Amino acid sequence: MKILRSLVLIGLLASPLWAGEAGDLVFADRGPWDLPQGPLVWTLHQTGPQTQGFAPLGEGRISLARSTQTADGQAVLELTEETPGVQRRIGPFPVSGGDPALTFFLETITRDMAALTGGSPFYIRNRLKDALFRGGELRPEGDATTAVFAPFKDDKNSGRMAGFDTLELRFTLDDPKRPIRRMLAETGPLAGGRPAYHSEMVLK
Repeated sequence: MKILRSLVLIGLLASPLWAGEAGDLVFADRGPWDLPQGPLVWTLHQTGPQTQGFAPLGEGRISLARSTQTADGQAVLELTEETPGVQRRIGPFPVSGGDPALTFFLETITRDMAALTGGSPFYIRNRLKDALFRGGELRPEGDATTAVFAPFKDDKNSGRMAGFDTLELRFTLDDPKRPIRRMLAETGPLAGGRPAYHSEMVLK
């Protein structure tokens, strides 16, 4: 629940009245999550510099499934993260709430950026919130639309971000009620000649 609570506290799962069109599509209400065909599965691919406090997840998968493992027997949602170094369950999440996969993706970026830059996760979350709710642009790509955000462009602290000022977020969407097809976060090469950060989830 820590991931969900942290995002709720700063409003990342809210639907503010002042959200931009790109943010509206990313945070569209996709609940309730019935999942009649079984769990949703995203492939996970993450690369970046090996450093103290951070190791890239490599290849893996994230799955979203319904569960009734609560004291009152009510249905909830649960994420399962499976990578070479991590095997864990995350949740529970409410069936009619926000998008757990999106929550996981955004909190992963926050955690990784804080580890790689030494920056404050609270500051990073707030900047992500501002970018996703107030900025961004929409680009048509075939039968889909991609919402693109640059949360740290022209940030006053860009000189201390070790290259994360180049971070770009991309969300590939179709029907707003359907799960997000692809979520991508990537930077240019990081400070000190370190490899770029790349984190991607693609819906199977």
